[in-house]
Amino acid sequence: MDNKNNQSSNNSINERVSMITGDPKKAIRNLSIPMILSMLLMMVYNLADSIWVAGLGPNSLAALGFVTPLFMMVIGLGNGLGAGANSLISRCIGAKNKKGSDNAAIHSIILTLLVSIILTVVILIFLKDLLMIMGAGVSLNLAIQYGQIVFGGLIFLIFTSVASGILRAEGDVKRPMYAMLATAILNIVLDPIFIYYFGWGVSGAAIATLISASISAGLILYWLMFKRDTYVSLSRKDFNASWTVIKDILLVGLPASAEFFVMSILGIVLNIMLVITGGTEAVAVYTAGWRVVMIAMIPAIGIGTAAITVAGAAYGSRRYNNILTALNYSVKLALGIASITGLIIYIFASNIASIFAYSAQSSFMAPSIAAFLQVMCLFLIIVPFGIVASSIFQGMGRGVTSLILTIIREVLFISVFAYFISFVLGIGEHGVWWGIVIGGAFGCAIAFVWATRFIKGLKKSYYKPAKIKNTIAPGK
Repeated sequence: MDNKNNQSSNNSINERVSMITGDPKKAIRNLSIPMILSMLLMMVYNLADSIWVAGLGPNSLAALGFVTPLFMMVIGLGNGLGAGANSLISRCIGAKNKKGSDNAAIHSIILTLLVSIILTVVILIFLKDLLMIMGAGVSLNLAIQYGQIVFGGLIFLIFTSVASGILRAEGDVKRPMYAMLATAILNIVLDPIFIYYFGWGVSGAAIATLISASISAGLILYWLMFKRDTYVSLSRKDFNASWTVIKDILLVGLPASAEFFVMSILGIVLNIMLVITGGTEAVAVYTAGWRVVMIAMIPAIGIGTAAITVAGAAYGSRRYNNILTALNYSVKLALGIASITGLIIYIFASNIASIFAYSAQSSFMAPSIAAFLQVMCLFLIIVPFGIVASSIFQGMGRGVTSLILTIIREVLFISVFAYFISFVLGIGEHGVWWGIVIGGAFGCAIAFVWATRFIKGLKKSYYKPAKIKNTIAPGK
């Protein structure tokens, strides 16, 4: 029986490896569907907090809005380290380097533990100061209550992201989805109990999030460390301490994490602009509406995450045509889904807005949330070009390039356009919305063109015929 189980496990591993190293279009489809479902579950997991907390009034919802940029930094760090692990492991798989993939996975786990401990201490010490700088105002105490609990258990959040990246690198995207399904259901069930039945308010939402995150981390830890039916091995004998491996992970992981940091900083800047132009109510509208936008962006993010694995395996085996195919196919697939999603949101914007304005304290926000969503439908159509391009660069180990593209989009374009339209043109909080759309359009276009030209340069360089030297001695 054990031999049959081992044979079945080996066949499953071989199928996953063959998939990510084979037809890039098929690999993108097979990897992205579970990824999209996983991310949808993650957003449902987070959206549940906003929906239930919205019933407490705009100040409580705004408190979540002020914590969200910091929360996204933590998630971004975990996703960044996960992207670094994914990129290096998939490149090793493409190069048929089993020992390298095992060693990369172990180094990723060690980095996760060290980073989590340091970051937990730093955030908890400076949480109040950071929230005050962000302009939390009357929502400060509520934001502190929520943040102290969530960030106290951020090791679960970071570990889940990194461990999921390890599994994705070998083509296993279903089990992270199962873990997220369990935690999303648990969070939805616990939220109303802790928030209203026990009367814990925003603290109850944070406790529900923390308990759910620990369940997800525990499941993935079991699959990696105890069940041991994965391609990568995490045993002590497979570990060979190497600064080179750490460097390779961080060359993608740190820039990818910094991308989320840049986006979080942008969120803080936009919150400040919104506070100045419309008060905490404007932040509450943006917080509620942006949760919907993030859900709508999930297909593009999921497809882009799948592209990291496919591009990494193709880059490791020097199949540059596959990288270009992955880029173009991923954008087309994400664009098609985004167009349909954007149309649905535009038509049903009022209905969606009512989800966040179901109580007497928050009902006045519904028209503004609906207006925000209709503007953001344009943003959904342009964002696949930037997301996929950045993911392709990460897969090739070019994390710094991906970071540069994010800085160009978020800092050079979105923040500048938001400020210009909102303050210089005097449009107010609506100007911030249009700044996101117009600035994002410029940034995403540049990213896609840059990625296309870079891959074509790789192809031209690799497939260029070698010059034949003249070995005949010249005559006297």
